Amino acid sequence: MQLNIILNHQQIEHKIKRIAYQIYETFADEEEIILAGIANNGYVLAEKINTALKEISTLKVSLCEVKIDKQNPFNPITTSIAKEAYSNKGIVLVDDVLNSGTTLVYGVKHFLDVPVKKFKTAVLVDRNHKKFPVKADFKGISLSTSSKEHVHVVFETDNNYAYLV
Repeated sequence: MQLNIILNHQQIEHKIKRIAYQIYETFADEEEIILAGIANNGYVLAEKINTALKEISTLKVSLCEVKIDKQNPFNPITTSIAKEAYSNKGIVLVDDVLNSGTTLVYGVKHFLDVPVKKFKTAVLVDRNHKKFPVKADFKGISLSTSSKEHVHVVFETDNNYAYLV
């Protein structure tokens, strides 16, 4: 089967670097920020953004894995760090693809249980099919697709790509 590649490895690397610069510009006045990646691909993307940030800035970055039941977002959301660790800090919630906005909106809601200085969202692919009023502050690419199409992001060693099905 022929994959409809929308982003190849080099393009994804470029987008990650650009997102890192945007995050640095937004949070340059902060001592520490939290990159909260939604479990699986969102967390992998957060790790890659963290690596890019280390190359360009002196920001202290703490990674946080966010576990959300995407089929039932009302289930409890867990994070790999305690609430005290992200209280009164700048947070960037990271996911690979913004489809309907459900995952991001419930992720944002979870972090608003504590006071935060600044809250932003970052995605690699924004599909423009939102059910909720949530937007990506930092995005690699905006893509208008039909609601029947799906975007998949694959992170492999030296072979990252995103494709449309």
